[in-house]
Amino acid sequence: MPNSHVRLSSRAMAFVLAGGRGSRLKELTDNRAKPAVYFGGKSRIIDFALSNALNSGIRKMAIATQYKAHSLIRHCQRGWNFFRAERNEYLDILPASQRTGGENWYMGTADAVTQNIDIIDSYNIDYILILAGDHIYKMDYEMMLQQHVDSGADVTIGCLTVPREEASAFGVMDVDAAGRIISFLEKPADPPGTPDDPTVTLASMGIYVFNWKFLREILIEDSENPNSSHDFGNDIIPKLVKGGKAVAHRFTDSCVKSTPDAPAYWRDVGTVDAFWKANIDLTDFTPELDLWDHEWPIWTYSESVPPAKFIHDEADRRGTAVSSMVSGGCIISGTEVRNSLLFTMVRSNSFSVLDRAVVLPYVTINRHARLKNCVIDRGVVIPERLIVGEDPEEDAKWFRVSGKGITLITQDMLDRREAALS
Repeated sequence: MPNSHVRLSSRAMAFVLAGGRGSRLKELTDNRAKPAVYFGGKSRIIDFALSNALNSGIRKMAIATQYKAHSLIRHCQRGWNFFRAERNEYLDILPASQRTGGENWYMGTADAVTQNIDIIDSYNIDYILILAGDHIYKMDYEMMLQQHVDSGADVTIGCLTVPREEASAFGVMDVDAAGRIISFLEKPADPPGTPDDPTVTLASMGIYVFNWKFLREILIEDSENPNSSHDFGNDIIPKLVKGGKAVAHRFTDSCVKSTPDAPAYWRDVGTVDAFWKANIDLTDFTPELDLWDHEWPIWTYSESVPPAKFIHDEADRRGTAVSSMVSGGCIISGTEVRNSLLFTMVRSNSFSVLDRAVVLPYVTINRHARLKNCVIDRGVVIPERLIVGEDPEEDAKWFRVSGKGITLITQDMLDRREAALS
């Protein structure tokens, strides 16, 4: 066991599972994996898991990629290239790489780790933290590592506290008074309460801590089992709950908050509605997710761009933004922006109105456009006088309109519309 004064994070690595297609985000993941989707004005979703690891003191990381990984790999090369091997710091990107004969894709989340055992061995670590690369939250993993060591667990599983009536959408844990997991139930119709509060359930966050030597043996055994799907949630975790010591770690114990009474913030932005809402929530007077916190920054690739600029000051042609976030490089030229989030290098022209719009980088909005309750994909050119968000039937002819009335606009959709109207 390490000396008590040595942070456990210095003996650990983070293995980030970032191969997810994220198909519920529809066209937003046509050309990029879900962890590479933009979030919060200048970040990408994967930056949250990586920043949590870095801020927790972990300096060895690996990212397993699979589906449409190019933009994710490029982002990590540009934004996360400050690790120095001579200081025992590593960030390795691990595409499914035909390391095994025949099947070259990762077959499941556990197989993604199994295929890279030799690389993980070379890190010379004691503990491995398995992370999902597609959630928005701030968490100090050192606390979870500490609990794992103190409890003598085979696996420690990060858990959210969710109301019982909402827990059917998750894999949930039934725990005893000591926090040991008695059973693991995948999306149960009647989720169990917790020993201290029967109205809430512990739901898996897809975050696991293992001793590496122990996990290594389990993975090799699993890889030789023809009946296994080689997945943590389906195979490894249920097996350890049944035959080993699995312990729940509550997110509320390690959530990083800027004030003690702030809520424990965690979001899966896996649908267009959830993605839109989590971004728009950042424009609130006091957002639940604090991106201004210097103590726990969200690191990312920052392009070198000039500050945002607002021009024109006439009655119906004024560059303004109210209750909005506007990123660097934006030019708001005679446009009214309300309750919106604009990513880097958005150009918006005169007499246009943006209301509750999430506008991804390098979008151009031409004159007299009115855009409300929408998500605009990167690089889109909005034509003059386009109106979105006022007539759902008209919007649905050309664009994807979600169940909650949020319109997703991509360049392909606009091109098809233009072809049809010309």
